[in-house]
Amino acid sequence: MESILEVNQVSKTFKDKKAVNRISFRIDKGDIIAILGPNGAGKTTAISMMLGLLEPTEGTIRLFGKPPKDRTVRERTGAMLQEVSVMDRLRVKEVLELVRSYYPNPLDMETLVRLTGLAEGDLKRFAEKLSGGQKRNLGFALAMAGNPDLLFFDEPTVGLDISARRRFWDRVRELAALGKTVIFTTHYLQEADDNADRILLFHQGSIVADGTPEEIKSRIVKRAVSVLPRDEGPDLREKLRRLPMVSECYDKDGRIYLATEDTDVTLAALFAQNLGVRDIRTEQGRLDEAFEQLTLNLKEAK
Repeated sequence: MESILEVNQVSKTFKDKKAVNRISFRIDKGDIIAILGPNGAGKTTAISMMLGLLEPTEGTIRLFGKPPKDRTVRERTGAMLQEVSVMDRLRVKEVLELVRSYYPNPLDMETLVRLTGLAEGDLKRFAEKLSGGQKRNLGFALAMAGNPDLLFFDEPTVGLDISARRRFWDRVRELAALGKTVIFTTHYLQEADDNADRILLFHQGSIVADGTPEEIKSRIVKRAVSVLPRDEGPDLREKLRRLPMVSECYDKDGRIYLATEDTDVTLAALFAQNLGVRDIRTEQGRLDEAFEQLTLNLKEAK
């Protein structure tokens, strides 16, 4: 697999505070990568160094085998930051044409408009008059204007409604299928769970988890089988607790939960013993639970 970005033992120190602490990772072509972490975890600093906006205190960063500030790297990179600021009194189409002119092989205007959700009427409006959602679409279009191979999105769906968010992620998957590489941050953990191929979880400047959403959840969050009782026998919960691989039995939101190391084994035993339960479900855990549990464990370990 072709490597697009390589970060090797990178740190960044501001006065006496180490914002990023010896992080290393590699990102391959066509991957969709989520960088997650609480405020102050080092995400923005790390992305700023990848974009060449900050210099590492130590370590190296290479995009397409070259330093971030290399001109050819910038020509192949697009970024959509949280705040979109454009020159006043320029119409949206004029802004896009101006930015496209900076690149050797820009994306054609028709494709740019289709991909980013801008309407024909939006192109004729002054950029500063756009609504919040329209400005996010413009930010997406500006990031895509140069037809980049690597895209950075910082909180890309803030302020978008549900349908606009869904449309945005459909477009991102379309770009990944074309071989584009996408790195994004988000506070909407479900977005990372649904759309990322891989997650880098930052905590206090370090990467504390690196893997697919399923890998991270399976390592941190206990899987469970949940049931509803068909009849509330006095010893039902004790029988459920004795099922193989079950480590805990508890009630939550009107259901009985069985925390288990192997849902398949527990389900097989549950069916074989024909216990008085119904509406059986497997619960795989959510990314927000993994995030919460991991950061809690790290705080307790200090």
